[in-house]
Amino acid sequence: MQMIIGIVAGEPSGDRLGAGLMQALRRRHPDTRFVGIGGEQMLAAGLEPLAPMEVLMINGLAEPVKRLPLLFGLMRRLLRQYRQLQPVAFIGVDFNVFNFLLERLLRRRGLPTAHYVSPSVYAWRPGRVRRISRCAELLLALYPFELPYYRDQPISAVCVGHPMADEIGPDDGAPPLQQAAARSLGIDPDKRCIAVLPGSRVAEVKLMLTGFLSACELLYRRHPDFVFVIPCVSDAIEKLVDKACDRHRRLPLVTYRGDARRALTACAAAIVKSGTGTLEAMLLHRPMVVSYRLGELSYQIVRRLLRTPHIALPNILAGYALVPELLQHEATPEALAAGIEAQLLRVEEDPQYLETFVRLHQLLRRDADEQAGQAVAEWIAQHNLHPAGIQTGSW
Repeated sequence: MQMIIGIVAGEPSGDRLGAGLMQALRRRHPDTRFVGIGGEQMLAAGLEPLAPMEVLMINGLAEPVKRLPLLFGLMRRLLRQYRQLQPVAFIGVDFNVFNFLLERLLRRRGLPTAHYVSPSVYAWRPGRVRRISRCAELLLALYPFELPYYRDQPISAVCVGHPMADEIGPDDGAPPLQQAAARSLGIDPDKRCIAVLPGSRVAEVKLMLTGFLSACELLYRRHPDFVFVIPCVSDAIEKLVDKACDRHRRLPLVTYRGDARRALTACAAAIVKSGTGTLEAMLLHRPMVVSYRLGELSYQIVRRLLRTPHIALPNILAGYALVPELLQHEATPEALAAGIEAQLLRVEEDPQYLETFVRLHQLLRRDADEQAGQAVAEWIAQHNLHPAGIQTGSW
C-alpha cells in the first residue's frame, strides 16, 4: 500500500540531506510518495513539489521578519495541502525556524513528526531543546557531540553522521585528483590555487565577497603564482560574482557554475564562509581560514546569544582552534590574507597538522543516508504508520 510522507527542506544543504533520506527510505518502502518542498536533488529523487524551495532561501535575522507574511501564507498553504493528502508522517529537514513551527502545528493535529539536523544548541540558546522536543518525536543529528543535549528530553535523538563524509573518500584530496581538478579549471599546474567560498545565498555573498576579493588582491601582490577560484551555485550569485570580478580585473580569477567541490579539490588552501563549506574543506584535508559577517543589527543580537568559543565546524569537532576564525570586524582583508599565508606555512612545517582533519573525517563517516533511512523506517514501524491508520478527523 502506498505511503505518503511530507518533507520540507529550505536550502541547498538540506536538499542534499533530504534526497539521501528519500532514496534510503524508498529502498525499504518502494511505493513511498514524498510531498513538500525541496531543491533539484530532492526533485530528482521523486519529490512532488508543493512550492519552489527558492521562496524559503533567506539569510540573517532581519530578512525573515520582512518576509513573515509570505512565510506564514506558505505555512497555511502547506497545512491545507497536507490535510487533503493525509501523509503518515512529516520530516522537516534543517531550515529550523520554519520547520519547527510547521512540525509543531502538524503534531498538534496528530501527525507524527521528525526533524533532520539539530540546530546549533551547543552554540546558543541551549534551552531550545525543550521546544524542539515539543515539535518532533525523532531527531536525526549529524554530529556525535550534539546527542548529550537531548539526553533528558522526551525525544529520540540519533547521530547518523554526515553524508558528505561518506561522499568524500579518504584520498579524494590527494595530489593526482588535486591536479586533475586544477586542469579541469584551466589552471596552470605551476600555479597555486586558492578557493574563495563566500556562500551559497545571495545575502551572504553580498556581505562576504568584497572582503574576500580584497584579501585576494593582497595575496596576489605577495604571491604572483596564486590563482583564485570562485564557485557560483546559482544565476543570481554568478551575476554578483561577475560584477565583483570586473572591479578586480588584475586578479587571476577563475569562476564556474557549480558547487564548491571542484574548487576545494583543486586548491592549496581556502577562504571559507562559516558553514558547510568548512566541513567540506576539512574532509578534503584543505587548510583554511574561516570567516563570517552579518548585518550589524543581526551581529549584535547573535554576539550576545553566542555560548561557544568556536563557530567553525572543524573547530567544534576538534574541541579547539584547529583553523583560524575571523568574524565580523576582525575579518579585514589584511587578516584574511595573513591567515592564508600562515595556514600554508603550517602545512609545510607540520606534516601532522592535517592528520587531525583525517581523524575527524573518519569520525563522521557512518553511511549517513542509510543510518537516517533506517532510523526513520524503524520510527514508522514503531508507530505502525500506514494509510489505514490515519485519523482524518484529527485535522
